[in-house]
Amino acid sequence: MSRTGRDDRSLAELDQLVKAITVEASSDDEAHRAFRQAFKDNVVVPCDGFVIGEPVSVIGFDYEGNERRGMTARCRSEDGSEYMVAAADVVLPQRSGGARHVAAYRRWFGLDPFPPETTVPALGRRKHKVTAADLDLTGSLELVALSVKRNAAHCRLLGSDRVVTLRASRLREVIPGEIVVVKPRKQWSYAGHPYLSGEIETTRLDVPVLGLVPLRLADRGIWDPEEEYWGEEGEPIEEWAKPIFARGPRPEYEMEQVLPGEDKDDPSDDPITKSIDLKNAGDFVGADKILMEICKADLRCLDAHAHLGNFAFDRIPEEAIRHYEVGLRIGELSLGDGFEGVLPWGLIDNRPFLRCMQGFGLCLWRLGRFEEAERIFGKMLWMNPSDNQGVRSLIGDVRTRKAWTEDT
Repeated sequence: MSRTGRDDRSLAELDQLVKAITVEASSDDEAHRAFRQAFKDNVVVPCDGFVIGEPVSVIGFDYEGNERRGMTARCRSEDGSEYMVAAADVVLPQRSGGARHVAAYRRWFGLDPFPPETTVPALGRRKHKVTAADLDLTGSLELVALSVKRNAAHCRLLGSDRVVTLRASRLREVIPGEIVVVKPRKQWSYAGHPYLSGEIETTRLDVPVLGLVPLRLADRGIWDPEEEYWGEEGEPIEEWAKPIFARGPRPEYEMEQVLPGEDKDDPSDDPITKSIDLKNAGDFVGADKILMEICKADLRCLDAHAHLGNFAFDRIPEEAIRHYEVGLRIGELSLGDGFEGVLPWGLIDNRPFLRCMQGFGLCLWRLGRFEEAERIFGKMLWMNPSDNQGVRSLIGDVRTRKAWTEDT
């Protein structure tokens, strides 16, 4: 599947929106005017946006009758200056309602509705910053941790894309993707960046309220157990596989993989690989920094959570399990309730999600949470019956409540 997050379903939905907006238009001029009205009715301004990667405040959209130029957007930069750009050049946060209308307009205008910069943020891309007006220092604040260093955490306000750097004690207990409840003490700016100090009251994981755009699932056809290898001919099917075989054919999917900073021309040269190389060379600080930067760019990079969990697994399983669970729960946003499909390991973009599941299950087992571990391993076998991760050799020990050991 394309890592831009585009699929036939989303394009069809955009085509329906374009048709609804332009249904009464008999010329390009009338279509532009119809889009202008649709933007007026559905896009709340001012709103945060980006132009050529730079954060701006979009003040309004308009159409002045120039069909070649099309709709325009008036933007205000961080220094207060205002200027006009083509509306098609504005990038709005993907989870905003306005982003859908901009994509529909680009689609009608003959442009790619989902250019890469709208779906996978680049490493180091500037973001909108918290202002003093965004913060109420009289009560507790809820922040989403994006990346964590020894003495600071890069966060965004829950329900917003605006970012702030948090300075507090106990930051090493915070995991990217978790919600941090802070009792604020002071807010200030330094070198144009906002900072907040305070006391961490609690942390929690609640992925559905983070406002993340679910990773897309690409339909890859039908998985048929009759076509799979279940052992030598004449041998009975193992007990764990019988319900899977009895269920019969099921749809199989590939989950979108988000990887900020990857080199499209060289798939082997990506930040995850660089992080692993640094870890293997003994540079744990450098390896951790790369993974944190990926999370800062886009929390939906499941592989970053999986490898952060891997780094902590041997030393602190209580920390590792939280990294794995963040990735697992973000992936589950795409599956919904009662997911019956198959996510084969052979479709490589499924692997980050399956790694998070495996790490989470192993930590549950290691921490003595046998019933939960059994459920996770059972789900893994159901989703990936080829069992490339060897879960079928572990689930028996979990069911008999055999303690996890270093040799597992």
